Amino acid sequence: MQFIDLKAQYERLQTSIKSGIDKVLEHGQYIMGPEITALEQELAKFVGVKHAVAVSSGTDALLMALMVLNIGHGDEVITTPLSFFATAEMISLLGAKPVFVDIDPRTYNMNPALIEAAITPKTKAIMPVSLYGQCADFTAINAIAAKHNLPVIEDGAQSFGARYKGQFSCGLTTLGCTSFFPSKPLGGYGDSGAIFTNDDDVAKRLAQIRNHGQDTRYNHPQLGINGRMDSLQAAILLAKLSIFPEEIELREMVGRRYNELLKGVVETPTIHADNVSVYAQYTISVEHRAAFADYCQAKHIPTAIHYPRALHQQPVYKNDNMGSFPHAEHAAAHVISLPMHPYITEAQQIEVANVVREAVSAR
Repeated sequence: MQFIDLKAQYERLQTSIKSGIDKVLEHGQYIMGPEITALEQELAKFVGVKHAVAVSSGTDALLMALMVLNIGHGDEVITTPLSFFATAEMISLLGAKPVFVDIDPRTYNMNPALIEAAITPKTKAIMPVSLYGQCADFTAINAIAAKHNLPVIEDGAQSFGARYKGQFSCGLTTLGCTSFFPSKPLGGYGDSGAIFTNDDDVAKRLAQIRNHGQDTRYNHPQLGINGRMDSLQAAILLAKLSIFPEEIELREMVGRRYNELLKGVVETPTIHADNVSVYAQYTISVEHRAAFADYCQAKHIPTAIHYPRALHQQPVYKNDNMGSFPHAEHAAAHVISLPMHPYITEAQQIEVANVVREAVSAR
């Protein structure tokens, strides 16, 4: 059994994927080819915003979003301690300080009730993460941000395609960032990502930042990076985007089925009533996680842990006295993810659920 079955998706799309790749090979514009513009238009239309800027990775998307807001040395950015390291890493790379607030233990997303107490005169942005495929509580977060005149950056690396109160992830805040890493809900065949905004000037500056700060060739009005998406990745993503709405529905169906199969067995994901999750991972919480994982492995059921250590517990931050965040720490010690993708069958899910039930009983 595959944790994520990319081959099944490719078999469905191989004709259109190969056709898109062939077109790139024929025109030879491997960097910033016409596929980039086409993809940006389709992504913006999908999310429901004015601008999408295709970039080299979800990590670079976060970096560029912070850069376009002029965040740098001495600034603070409020974020969550339960995420992939890039969330805090990009803040620190710019010389700013990640300021963590604890999570809601049910959804694993940032707890809005704790944000205001973390705001200081140095705070320059709020960067919530829409973890495991479910959007954070953006009504509450945006209200606090507006009160304090702060921009909000959604780290939607895992939530592209998810909806909050009917609106798509990455179109809910000042800036939305996502990743098209192969295992993401919409994934390419390499690193890539995108940034979303309704601000014309911000979009213009982001397009410059991703190309070394250039507005015209060899003219650099600002500092930037090499953050361009390859034309080949754009061609692949265009093919995949054509079936993405259907895959979102399949992911929801798989998530609901797991919920039914595992009800009363383990702590299953809590999806807020305002949300439609895209289930980037199907993440449960268990006691004795190591033994649970070993049992599943022995039964040929793959599992993964996202994430085994909260960000403030990472060695690089050990001397920074960032505080204690008990809900994030508890989650980091107990969460584990099960096989999840649009093409997993009901029979496979039943097999997974049976092994989960056995693993829990065996401890």
